[in-house]
Amino acid sequence: MKNKYQGSNFEDFLQEEGLLAEAEATAIKRVPAFQIQKEMEEPQLTKTALAKLMNTSRSSLDRLLDPDNPSVTLVTMGSAAIALG
Repeated sequence: MKNKYQGSNFEDFLQEEGLLAEAEATAIKRVPAFQIQKEMEEPQLTKTALAKLMNTSRSSLDRLLDPDNPSVTLVTMGSAAIALG
């Protein structure tokens, strides 16, 4: 039996399985979350301190940094970027 995925790429597989949009959304969310965490390291900025700079709660910041949580808005990401300079 011939493998229908032989010679195709992983993106084609995800598309056929109906998983491509979800995988792309997760990837898009992981990049800014990773960058924010890296930016917090150099000045040794705690989550609590960054949340205060963002005028938000620590739990809101935790949602932003959780790559599996899809409920983050661009406004929250923008607030983090401004707070981190």
